[in-house]
Amino acid sequence: MMKIRISLLLTLSLAIALFVVFTLISQPQHLNGMEYEVRVVNGFTDNSSLPLVIWCTSKDGDMGGRALQEHDDFSWVVRTNFWGSSTHFFCTMKWDQKRKSFDAFKVPRDSYRCGLLRKCYWLVKEDGFYFSNDDVNWKKDFSWY
Repeated sequence: MMKIRISLLLTLSLAIALFVVFTLISQPQHLNGMEYEVRVVNGFTDNSSLPLVIWCTSKDGDMGGRALQEHDDFSWVVRTNFWGSSTHFFCTMKWDQKRKSFDAFKVPRDSYRCGLLRKCYWLVKEDGFYFSNDDVNWKKDFSWY
């Protein structure tokens, strides 16, 4: 009885190991994680004298701040980790007296909604923050307050 259990355990372990190796060989892009393009655009219609200030960070470090004039953008490439579970970029936006912090990229939420082309676009407007994965169809995600 004990030999059968050990044999079954070894067979199951070998099957799992072969599955992992086959998956990594057939889909090598998953070995180093996936790449996503994240872009934040100043979508204000009239703020020529007052820029939209953005400051972004991740657990890997501070990406610094930018002052975006009307229609300017700030973009970067995100590479998820091997397991695709912990990549997270957090940004704080400030315009006039308004201030809002939000998750610019978070794997559990964005790995699917950024689409097959892995584009994660944010458009910041007077009434809130809009998301798109094609730079054409925008959906309001949340307001400033």
